[in-house]
Amino acid sequence: MNYFKIIVIFLVIINYSCSVDPEIKPEIKIDNIKEIIPEGWPTPNYNFSNNQLTNDGFVLGKNLFYEPMFSIDNSVSCGSCHQQFAAFAHAGHDLSHGVFGLLGKRNAPALQNLNWNPTYMHDGGILNLEVQPLGPIANPVELNEDINHIISKLNATTKYKELCKKAYGDETLNSQRILKSMAQFMGTMYSYSSKYDSYKKGDVSFTAEEQRGYNLFVSKCSSCHTEPLFSNFNYINNGIGVTLLKDSGRTHITGNLADLYKFKTPSLRNIEKTAPYMHDGRFSTLAQCLNHYSSAIPSTATVDPSLIGGIALTAQDKTDIIAFLKTLTDPTFLTDKRFSE
Repeated sequence: MNYFKIIVIFLVIINYSCSVDPEIKPEIKIDNIKEIIPEGWPTPNYNFSNNQLTNDGFVLGKNLFYEPMFSIDNSVSCGSCHQQFAAFAHAGHDLSHGVFGLLGKRNAPALQNLNWNPTYMHDGGILNLEVQPLGPIANPVELNEDINHIISKLNATTKYKELCKKAYGDETLNSQRILKSMAQFMGTMYSYSSKYDSYKKGDVSFTAEEQRGYNLFVSKCSSCHTEPLFSNFNYINNGIGVTLLKDSGRTHITGNLADLYKFKTPSLRNIEKTAPYMHDGRFSTLAQCLNHYSSAIPSTATVDPSLIGGIALTAQDKTDIIAFLKTLTDPTFLTDKRFSE
């Protein structure tokens, strides 16, 4: 009997010693969260003078960004439609799905360098980064929730009591703390480490193709996509036409028919990773976008005059411009684990 027990114990020891250890995932250290204004960039429209930027505030905002309790059915978070590897756009989705599988009406835009935006959303309907989340929260086909109900759900959890205490000194979340901490997370999504940025600092050279593309871009595209943010943040009807969605664009906000079908010019940073393109996601490639701009864009009441008739671009021009646009990809930003879910 004792001999049998010894054999059993021996086999157990052998089995345990040969088993694979469980994966231990190291905690992502969140530190050195600070406001950044890259050299040569303009003064941002939003700063943290009234929203003290702290590591713990950032961590709270990060958790809230990825929190599905922000939706009425606890199924969708901000991060569901804003994915880091796609520069916080929604990869492969022309229109994103919200609660109950409902389809939205616009393409989820990339989130980067948000402090420089004078307005938010495709139509500029939100004026401050700290209240931006309220738009998708209230939208019936996105999160379809009420901020007060969200507060109740979050305050009922040990997790958010602890995160709130670390960030603000006590356990009670309110709308101001939620929105300010989310602004700390989203407002520090800085993208300024692309090959283009290294080129501008004189650290690297462009290939011949990239250089030709850059020269073409400056002469034909930069009036709207202005360096270094690659947007002038103005509203434009770029002649893509009206879809079945019949989205009126900026007019939805201003009520002015002169703004009909105008949408905010997006930044082109990380554009290689943010497909599909346009406010309704109708184009899946950069080549399709350039084909549109080089086509015979008709004159309508609000289409931008500079685009009527199209922009003259050869096939080689388009290839070169796309080569340049790829230099705007920022691998550091796309893989920064501080922003990962």
